[in-house]
Amino acid sequence: MNNIMKRWEIPSLGLDKLRIQDVPIPVPGPGEILVEVEAVSLNYRDGEVAENGMGVPLKFPFTPASDMAGRVVALGEGVTRFKVGDCVISAFIAGWIDGAPMSWIDAPTQGGPIQGVLSEYVAMPGDWCVLAPTSLTAAESSTLPVAALTAWMALVELGHVHAGHTIVVQGTGGVSLFAVQIAAANGGNVIVTSSSDAKLAQALALGAKHGINRRNTPEWHRAVLDLTNGRGADHILEMAAGDNIERSLQALAPGGRISVIGLLQSDRMNFPVMPLLGSRASIVGISVGPRRALEDLVRMIDMHRIKPVIDATYGFDEVPRAFAHLQRGAFGKIVVQVAENA
Repeated sequence: MNNIMKRWEIPSLGLDKLRIQDVPIPVPGPGEILVEVEAVSLNYRDGEVAENGMGVPLKFPFTPASDMAGRVVALGEGVTRFKVGDCVISAFIAGWIDGAPMSWIDAPTQGGPIQGVLSEYVAMPGDWCVLAPTSLTAAESSTLPVAALTAWMALVELGHVHAGHTIVVQGTGGVSLFAVQIAAANGGNVIVTSSSDAKLAQALALGAKHGINRRNTPEWHRAVLDLTNGRGADHILEMAAGDNIERSLQALAPGGRISVIGLLQSDRMNFPVMPLLGSRASIVGISVGPRRALEDLVRMIDMHRIKPVIDATYGFDEVPRAFAHLQRGAFGKIVVQVAENA
């Protein structure tokens, strides 16, 4: 193994400052594993952290991105969870193994403030990884740690979705499309909203039962009520916040649940209190999940043979183009192929 690798980094805030550097391959310390990175998937957060920090303290030069899949090539002293040759994926929240939610101060996140994974090799504690699904390629596996686990936490771990539930999924990004597939696999009746008929058709092919074009039907909550004979949805994945959450409340069945995941419209929620009290709704913030839940998700992915939706794959030398695509919007996930045949 050559002792030099390539790594993407920024010397200060700004995606326009992305540069690829030659640096030494790290040596795994006690409890750490050295992973040859095969694929990295990008999340909206990755671009925002690199561009403006998102309030996260970064140490420069900083390497972006949190989600990777790769192969273990060396073990530090005391590692027992993995062996050389194992295929692994990263866990987003470092140190949150299981149990009650931890603050980001107590359990910092990969890709900021912890250095990210847009690198040919990474060394990290073995506790920060799980075995990858056996049914997926490295490129597909790399999409799971944030997007898929967020959908899993909202729907299964906390939402207890089951057959007969009606779930409204907003948009067709990575989290949304995983939510469609996970809810459909659990027998849910899935309604997707989007501003694109073409994307709605693709979502229907993934298992959604109905699509609502919110551009043609801005009062989309009325369409949800029509599709459910006036009852409303049991669970809504809120991706926009702002004024949109009032429509989500109006589309919700009595006692229903809104999982707040995105803030595409605003970083605030605007709605009157009386509809919330009258509906007895639950509004819950979702922020990924613990390592144990990621292991549960991996088992479900293998059991149901769910295939992540990848909009585009870029080479390791095309990272700026990959981020540009992410900022334009994607149907599903954007993946950077670090190693050949990922």
